Amino acid sequence: MEKRKNWLVLCLTAGFLLVFALWSVCKADDARSVSERRALAQRPELTAKSVWDGTFMTRFETYALDQFPLRDRFRSLKAHVQLDVLRQKDNNSIYVADGYAAKLDYPRNDDSVEHALARFRFVYERYLQGTDAKIYFAAIPDKNYFLAEKYGYPALDYEEFILKFADGMEYAQTVDLTDVLTLESYYRTDIHWRQEALLPVAQRLAEAMGVELNGSYETVTLDAPFCGVYCGQSALDFPPDALTYLTNDMLRACTVYDYETDTTLPVYDLDAAGGDDGYALFLSGSKSLLTIENPNAGTERELVVFRDSFGSSLVPLLAEGYARITLVDIRYIASERLGTWLTFSDQDVLFLYSTPVLNNSETLK
Repeated sequence: MEKRKNWLVLCLTAGFLLVFALWSVCKADDARSVSERRALAQRPELTAKSVWDGTFMTRFETYALDQFPLRDRFRSLKAHVQLDVLRQKDNNSIYVADGYAAKLDYPRNDDSVEHALARFRFVYERYLQGTDAKIYFAAIPDKNYFLAEKYGYPALDYEEFILKFADGMEYAQTVDLTDVLTLESYYRTDIHWRQEALLPVAQRLAEAMGVELNGSYETVTLDAPFCGVYCGQSALDFPPDALTYLTNDMLRACTVYDYETDTTLPVYDLDAAGGDDGYALFLSGSKSLLTIENPNAGTERELVVFRDSFGSSLVPLLAEGYARITLVDIRYIASERLGTWLTFSDQDVLFLYSTPVLNNSETLK
């Protein structure tokens, strides 16, 4: 009886592996994972050289994992087993608390902090020192600021973290944003903040920089649901967020110039909102260098914002106070090359970065 049971288990296991192996061979390869927002590995070329140096098997292993049948369903099953059965507190470093998904970002990476400070100082010494530019710094706390410690997860000391940058950037005035943000300022399924909740943030920055913002906005909510980055990374099912933007006649008259492609973009890219990353609605997503021109500005003032993706949704709310705003993302363009396109004189200059980027700043160039 025992022997028969063992044979049954062996046959079932072998049958399972055989079915999925044949399925994997016969199915067409998927180009992208919609849930993870990335390209999937494709079948590697089999050559004598790739077999000899071991690269074929390394690439084939990655390919087999990416193209495994029912991959998303198995990822979801693993996540539910870890969280609901084994009672682990996170999956892929993502946890859920108070209806919000957030990614653990702990402990403070001092090497990353020093790298970010060194990159910012390079920009200051190369382009800003000796000019009449007025320089500001603001750190954007992520959702962990409101969730992690409260729900028993390891948390950064955000006050100390921001103070580290304030002390290291003595050439800039630090603007505190923590008291004008709440948990509701962020999407439930995504890392980013919601534009419709950012008017107090824009007002705080405008006051610090001596700019008046008096405009009112129309609130537009798109029909398409927004499933943020944590939906795919966590492999859990979340109710989607609503994707909302603020607009008015002033913003509709603004033009956005993309230095990468030498093209003009809209402030809000409605086509991008229906793609893999709905947050690309705001200034068309990841762009290294953009300039917003406001033809109806009542001033000649200019603003340069060194920023990450959080700035895409906030900066349009500052457009009322400036004739020209340039957004620079030094994750995608080397700081040494900025002089090719930009000349600094008497602009306002804002370093606006989220704490996840500052604590993982190896991408800053």
